[in-house]
Amino acid sequence: MNSQPRYITVNQIGYPKDAKKVAVFSEQNGQFQVVYEPTGEVAFEGTTSEPFFDELSGTYVCHADFTMVNEEGPYYIKCNESTSATFTITKSPYNELHTSLLKGLYFLRCGMDLEEEFAGPWKHEKCHLTEAIVYGEENLRIETSGGWHDAGDYGKYIGPGAKALADLFLAYELYPKAFQDSTPIPETDAITPDVLHECRYELEWMLKMQDVRSGGVYHKLTTLEFPGLDVMPEDDRDDLYLSPISATATASFSAVMAMAGRIYRSFDQAFSKKCLHAAVYAWDWLQQHPEISGFKNPPSIKTGEYGDGQDMDERYWAAAELYRTTGEITYHEWFQTYASQSFPKYEFGWADNGGYGTISYLLNKEHPVIDELYMELKTGMLREADKLVCEGKTDGYLLSLKEEEYIWGSNMIVMNHAMILILAAHFSEKEEIFSSVALDHVHYLLGRNVLDICYVTGFGDRPVMNPHHRPSIGDNVNEPVPGFVSGGPNKGVQDEAVKHLIGLPPAQCFLDHMDSYSTNEITIYWNTPAVFVLSNWIHRDF
Repeated sequence: MNSQPRYITVNQIGYPKDAKKVAVFSEQNGQFQVVYEPTGEVAFEGTTSEPFFDELSGTYVCHADFTMVNEEGPYYIKCNESTSATFTITKSPYNELHTSLLKGLYFLRCGMDLEEEFAGPWKHEKCHLTEAIVYGEENLRIETSGGWHDAGDYGKYIGPGAKALADLFLAYELYPKAFQDSTPIPETDAITPDVLHECRYELEWMLKMQDVRSGGVYHKLTTLEFPGLDVMPEDDRDDLYLSPISATATASFSAVMAMAGRIYRSFDQAFSKKCLHAAVYAWDWLQQHPEISGFKNPPSIKTGEYGDGQDMDERYWAAAELYRTTGEITYHEWFQTYASQSFPKYEFGWADNGGYGTISYLLNKEHPVIDELYMELKTGMLREADKLVCEGKTDGYLLSLKEEEYIWGSNMIVMNHAMILILAAHFSEKEEIFSSVALDHVHYLLGRNVLDICYVTGFGDRPVMNPHHRPSIGDNVNEPVPGFVSGGPNKGVQDEAVKHLIGLPPAQCFLDHMDSYSTNEITIYWNTPAVFVLSNWIHRDF
């Protein structure tokens, strides 16, 4: 942290002018003023709610509602001698942030020069161009360059990549107007939206991860061990290994390739067909391997495992996407078979990802659906959203996170919950309620939290400055790469840097330090749900 938290916390970037606006006060209450920053004039005066103790943040809090302020401009809130960060009220406060979150994926590209024209001071040379060794078949080597580095290290993983792509594809399908502006990136051409150019960079790598002999997909591509914390990508020259094929990787690959086959059809028919062919080939492998197949790191591989012992949700998702893209009845039948099984059907993680299968079925207007199954899934989605609304009402910072959800990557859960709320709004008469609660999650991410920190690098007046991200550490640039979502509070305190936080309330278990991989790492799939959520707000402004 760069200074002590302020007593008054706000979204440090801003609030949409026509939305509900609330600041959270800790350890004080009473009269407050909303001050127009350029002149010092008081634009609004009000009284906070009565304070109550919020267990998850470990502090007494109260709320200051200033929804009545809707004149555009920069403001801050004052109470006695305390002031908040300066924030902006405007019609579209999140456009720049939205672009930067998407640009964050460009900064994670592997296998190409990041040139100063697009990367600014965070440029670096191409990396990881050597052929990868297939683990267990040491004489077999495959060209596997490209794609996105997954996180603060340089591994590349199918499951997390599929989650990231699904978030972006859904955002583009539902909110295309949010992607009208260029990022820009090297491929920018004013024809294909940059979000699809960026996704294609990951898809082209994923296609290399499919075993041409069987259709199965290698689980991940990494070195045997993590490189040093200050090692730049181009200096990481250890041998690359393809971990064995897994059912979870193959099924999530099949799902996103089916999505790509649908989405790229109007931009590049040849690429669309290539993706769909790969999706079907992967599905054939799944049919030949019906047993549940989890993944464990081979003995000599020490990098991130991304293990998952349940593959029913990935198969469910693949069947849904293949049916929506092709209309072939066999995929519909398999979807119904999987839907009858018990597993989470409203989660949007890299492991539990049944929510993508559910939303694919609910959005399927191209082909017939079973009315009873459709209503069952829709009702379940709305029920999940209602639960999140109830959780937010009792939380001091208006967040739906329960104590057990303050885990490694809690900010992904924050944004996944916001995704559920926004998707539920798409199917409900409670659109304004669900959308408003989703926006409360954005406010938390951007500074309205007990630590008074914006969990996105490069944004807010107290942003994360020291993420666990090797290029940000090794590039000799003072500022970290902008546009990365940090992992967030983790009550598990699973690294040495945060051991002194043991015993603190869950929402305080965070440290802005490069060594804290369990609270302050970055990943592709923490950025992408945030892109989805902000896309909703940008799209509605058109």
